[in-house]
This record gives sequence, structure tokens and C-alpha cells, in this order.
Amino acid sequence: RGSCQNILLSSAPPGPQFPFTGVDDRESWPSVFYNRTCQCTGNFMGFNCGSCKFGFGGPDCTERRLLVRRNIFDLSVPEKDKFLAYLTLAKHTTSPDYVIPTGTYSQMNNGSTPMFNDINVYDLFVWTHYYVSRDALLGGSEIWRD
Repeated sequence: RGSCQNILLSSAPPGPQFPFTGVDDRESWPSVFYNRTCQCTGNFMGFNCGSCKFGFGGPDCTERRLLVRRNIFDLSVPEKDKFLAYLTLAKHTTSPDYVIPTGTYSQMNNGSTPMFNDINVYDLFVWTHYYVSRDALLGGSEIWRD
């Protein structure tokens, strides 16, 4: 379904839109936290290529599945109840695949002292959105919001 490979980072210099280097753990993502990853083939995905890409299913991930994102205001009461039940389930289900860092790369002694915690499925979704869109903390009270 795929193979594990070393992560290759670009050696291109950062552009002028990135005036700071070496201060944000997102700069060399994902090598800050790991240095190998699975490169999945076909319609497989996931940290170990054990899941199907979105829109595919079946034992070999070859069955096309139409997925429609619906407006919550267009759902019937039973559909809204089902949605809220799944949302509650996500808040009470520990992710079987992912953990989150609880410290910065420097706090982890450049990765030699791992600091990670389990996370529930809902909070993983929230944390991921926060992580990629947060301001860059430059040390002290200096913050880069661009």
C-alpha cells in the first residue's frame, strides 16, 4: 500500500515573506517532530497507508463513494440529532492514530525529550486548525502576525 521514506525538505531559501528563521516549529514541518513518513500508493492514505483516501472505500480502496457536505440548516431534526451524537462521540473518543506536542521543539531539547499527549478526535481537529493558523511566537513578547 506504500513505503516509508525519509522526509526531504526543500533547500530553497525562504522568500522575503518569511523574515524570521529558526524561531517557529512550523518552518520545517514535519521534520520538527519526525523524519520518516509513509508515501501511499493508489487510493490509500494515513500514517501507515491503512485507510482509504476521501471519496473511496472497500477492501482495496477502489470503490468510488460520493460524499456530499450538507448545510446544517438544511438537516431534519433526526439528522441534526445524529450529527450532534457523532460530535459528542468525537469529543469522547481518543484518536487511535495521532498525538499532539505539548511543548515546542526547543522545549523538547531539539527533539531528544519528546513531549506528546493523547487527544480526542474533536480536539485534534480543533488543534490542527489552531496550529497551522496561529501567530508565530518570536520569543519574549514579540509576535509575528503576518
